[in-house]
Amino acid sequence: MSLTTAITRRSVLRTLSAVSAVGAAAVLPSMARAAEFSYKYGNNLPVTHPLNIRAQQAADRILKESNGRVEIKIFPNNQLGGDTDMLAQVRSGGIEFFTPSALVIATLVPVAAINAVGFAFSDYQQVWGAMDGKLGAHVRDAISKSRLYAFEKMWDNGFRQTTSSKAPINNAKDMDGLKIRVPVSPLSISMFKGLGAAPTSLQFSEVYSALQTKIVDAQENPLPIIQVAKLYEVQKFCSLTNHIWDGYWFVANGRAWDRLPADLKTIVARAINEAGLQQREDIKKLNETVVTDLQSKGLAINRPQSDTFRAKLREAGFYGEWKGRFGDEAWGLLEQSVGKLA
Repeated sequence: MSLTTAITRRSVLRTLSAVSAVGAAAVLPSMARAAEFSYKYGNNLPVTHPLNIRAQQAADRILKESNGRVEIKIFPNNQLGGDTDMLAQVRSGGIEFFTPSALVIATLVPVAAINAVGFAFSDYQQVWGAMDGKLGAHVRDAISKSRLYAFEKMWDNGFRQTTSSKAPINNAKDMDGLKIRVPVSPLSISMFKGLGAAPTSLQFSEVYSALQTKIVDAQENPLPIIQVAKLYEVQKFCSLTNHIWDGYWFVANGRAWDRLPADLKTIVARAINEAGLQQREDIKKLNETVVTDLQSKGLAINRPQSDTFRAKLREAGFYGEWKGRFGDEAWGLLEQSVGKLA
């Protein structure tokens, strides 16, 4: 082989190699490159919870639709600290996203607790009518004043139900003197006192033993928590009182949100809001299966009406007190969806 032939062949190989490299780079997905915006999202729920399943789907969709420019890494199950810690972190920018329940964010934005007014909502139609409508917009505006951006659609945490070892709760009179565990929440304590019960604030980790030893006779929580914590082992009755509805606000650090270009904001908001709607359906289906499961474990289920409870709270001055705390504007928006309370 002549020198000229060798040089020519080497030149051709070099050219082919260069073309191949360019071609490979051209077909590599852009999301393989480092994300332009890499964000952390923390929450307090297990990775198997519908909130985390739908959030991961939203994160995957955002990565794809943004061509790899926006990456959201999820840290479930209190990996980044408790609710109070994560609320502080999302305000400071230590993390970019967080899903506090309304009662958690109410420690910062008091009006955010308005969805947890006792016996305000009779069903999910009223809940979503209010929270997807003017009341939700009012709360979101208040949240925005705390260096946070709240997405339009709340995610579901569910209605809270009442269990007891003594008797079913069929009406407000059945609450008289009932020793019931409640979370450390002024709204919850105020409501149960108004109903004539004897509320005791305990950490959730103490609930099972407190029920077992009869320190308290009753407790209240969403159905999936009653199931997971095996409270049916120390309770006989579950009354679907629907006394409080609570949900999660999906919030972003305000500065991080403002840094996103308009096209990326659209992609992120659409994915998160649509995932929230799917998570609502997941919780609805989960609650239906949980009722059946709890009944199979020996828990007697009953469905009281809200009328007597509302009447008792009105008589006790509960609604008047909280109308004063939340303000006429917010309270008026609530009553537009649920009817006259105070």
